[in-house]
Parts: sequence; structure tokens; C-alpha cells
Amino acid sequence: MKPVLLIDFGSTNTKVTAVDLDAERLLGSAAAYTTVQTDVNEGLENALSELFEKTGPLEFAARYACSSAAGGLRMVTSGLVPELTAEAARQASLGAGAKVLKVFSFQLTEDDLDEIRALRPDIFLLVGGTDGGNTECILHNARMLARMEFDFPVVIAGNRVAARECARILAGHDVSVCENVMPKFGVLNIEPTQKRIREIFLSRIIQAKGLSRAAQLISGILMPTPSAVLKAMELLAQGTDDEPGIGDLVAVDVGGATTDVYSISDGMPTALSTVYKGLPEPYAKRTVEGDIGMRYSVRGIVEAVGLKRLSEESGLPPEAVSEMVETLAAHTDMVPEPGTDWERLDYALASAAIETAVGRHAGSMEETYTLMGLTYVQSGKDLRPVRQVIVTGGCLIHTPRTKDIAAHALYSPLAPMSLRPMKADIRVDRRYILAAMGLLSEYEPKIALRIMKKELDNDGYTE
Repeated sequence: MKPVLLIDFGSTNTKVTAVDLDAERLLGSAAAYTTVQTDVNEGLENALSELFEKTGPLEFAARYACSSAAGGLRMVTSGLVPELTAEAARQASLGAGAKVLKVFSFQLTEDDLDEIRALRPDIFLLVGGTDGGNTECILHNARMLARMEFDFPVVIAGNRVAARECARILAGHDVSVCENVMPKFGVLNIEPTQKRIREIFLSRIIQAKGLSRAAQLISGILMPTPSAVLKAMELLAQGTDDEPGIGDLVAVDVGGATTDVYSISDGMPTALSTVYKGLPEPYAKRTVEGDIGMRYSVRGIVEAVGLKRLSEESGLPPEAVSEMVETLAAHTDMVPEPGTDWERLDYALASAAIETAVGRHAGSMEETYTLMGLTYVQSGKDLRPVRQVIVTGGCLIHTPRTKDIAAHALYSPLAPMSLRPMKADIRVDRRYILAAMGLLSEYEPKIALRIMKKELDNDGYTE
């Protein structure tokens, strides 16, 4: 037996997963309160104690970890045009595993600087202009940042003509220069920036999050948790050279504060009558809905779909839904008892959270008439051909209605122009292994893939 420990330092809980590499199987998993305000090692030791109660004592050959503790990797970006370089910066940040607090477009103002101070990001991503294009905006924004007192690193990934000048303007601060995230109009180049963001996370953010002592126990990388999940999803979809994956997929993680959505798919138009508008989307895409969550952000679900919709889904009067939502927002640790009105409300909230988050993640279609007749214009990814949906989160795992909730990720005639999957196999991560398998994929991709295939419960086909 060759045990390996995979650790996820979460904002609320530290999750541990033990894997036997020789047998290519899970040995067990456990979780404990993170204790980030004191010493994260306490939470880790508590989780390990619970794990060993299930598995017996284990001597680990290696320990790998990811983290979203203390708010994860918090970023602010600024770019030129909202639909172009600013959007490219957002995609680079999200793909690196960050939580994007704010995207500023055009020239920064004094009010913007006040907002940046209040947000206190871990990293600021400064972009703007294609190579050889506009330099005025990115240079202005560099000068504005230079007027601030700040201690966060700045990553410059804009017009190469102005990048070095921006670095000189910001001399005295922690500044990195990367290749332009959009070197040509409509062309994305986000991988170098994502790599640098992860390097900063390793070298600097770990200390700021109180993880430096825990990092000494780790054999290899410590990456942002969402980045680990995205790696797992890419591996599961594509497979390895000698082990096939399951094909294009969409994954949804519904949490108490946010809902993360991942898609591994090209998503470009396939019909001759459809033209594409906007930036091409990355093959491996992540979005995070900070206003959609089952407890801390429960009011955001109400704002997104309305009390009437939640009332219809739960079978409860709108007045009761409103009162219960306020109770959930005040008591974020509340767990619904089976067969109660609270369980019915949780079903409605989870369904609405998935529908809203996947709807925002997926692309959309609109009709227009040209000299050639009716034409369709696509924005974002076309996920209609995707046939695999992966779901996780307490509201999906601890319910007999997982498949019914997950079905809200699919196409609905109520939103006919939304390009969500038409029909799909529903697979459930019941043991929260996705981040762990993303970590393992850095070292043993074939084993990580085989474990995911075995562990992700198939709840059947739905359409």
C-alpha cells in the first residue's frame, strides 16, 4: 500500500482525502473546522484524527494541498473595453482559481482607487490594449495605482509596448510583467498570466493566509482550490494518452456563499446559420457566482428568480418563503430535517441556484435578420451538445432529489435562447473528491482519472 494525503484548506472546513496509489482507490475522507484565525494546523490535525478513525493509522508517502482559506485568492482587474481586454483579464483570473472582486474598465478614477483600497485584493491584474494598440489607458491606470499606498502584487499583462513603462511607474512595488492576455483583437493568451498568478499565490499569499507552517508539511504544490477542481475537470473530460476521459462536461459546486460552474467544451457555433460575437471562450472555463449561495448568499437567489418562483418550486406560500429565507441568512449553519418545509425550501433554493449559475455561465443566442435572411448570433459557449453534468455541494449530496435538482442545469423552454446542455448524464461527487483529484492529477493523472470514474456516482440520464 502507498498512501498519499490530499488536503483542501477551505474557508470553513479543512477536508482530507487518503488515496492508495498502488490499489488506485480511496482509503477514506474526513473534514474539520479550518481554524484559520488561530492555526490551520489545528484544523488539519482534527481532520486527520477523524480520518484515522475510519482508516486506522497511515504513514503517507506524500502530502499535497490546495486552499481557499480566508477568502481564497482575491483579485481585482482593470482593462480597457469591458467586452474585450477587461473580459480577458477576468477569464485569466478565474481560470487561475481566483475570486474576482471587481473588474474596472477604461480609466481608473479617484472613486475607483477608494474602492480598491476598501476591497484590499491579494493581487491586482493590470491589462489594456492589444499589442501595438492603445497605450493611454493602461499607462493612466498605472499612474493612478502609483498614487495609492498598497502592498498587494501587481501583474501587468497588457499592451507590450507599454508594459515596461507601467512597471517603471510602479517601481518600488511587487510588480510582474507577463505576455498580453489579448495580444491581437479577439485572441486570448491567458496561460502565462495564470501561471504567474499561481506562483504569487505560492510565494506570498500562503504567508498572508496563515498557511506557511502548514506548507512545510506539504510535499509539493499548494494551489487555489478552484484551480485544482478545474484541473480535475479537464482530466476527467479529456483523459490521458492511454486512459480515455468521459467527454465534454459541465460541473457545478453549490456552496453556502458562492456557486462555481466549470465547463470543459469548445462551445463554438456548429451551424452555418450562426455567427459568433465577442471573445472566444476558453476550452476550460470557470465562473463563480458570488451572489448565489444556499446560506450566506441566499438572498441573492431570491433576487435572481423571485419569491414566486421559489414558492412554486417548494409548494410554500411566498410569505413563508420570505420569512424562512431571512432565517437561513441569519443561521447559516442550519441543516434542514427530512420531510419538513425547510427541506422543501432547500430543494427550491438549490434548483434555482443551479439554474441561475449555469444560465450565467452558458452562452446565449439571439435572432437577427440580414440580407441572407434569418441569422443567429451566439455569445459565449454553446453547451447544448454536452452530455455530462457533475454536481457537488451539501444541498445536492444530502438529499434523495439530487437528479431533480441537477436537471435545472439543463435547457429549459422557459429560457429558449440559453445554451445550456440539452440532456445529460448526472454524476455526483458525494465525497468531495474533485479538488483532491485535481491535486493528484499533477503527479498521478491516470490514477486520479480512474478514481474519479469509480467514485462519481451516476444518477442516471436526464433531459
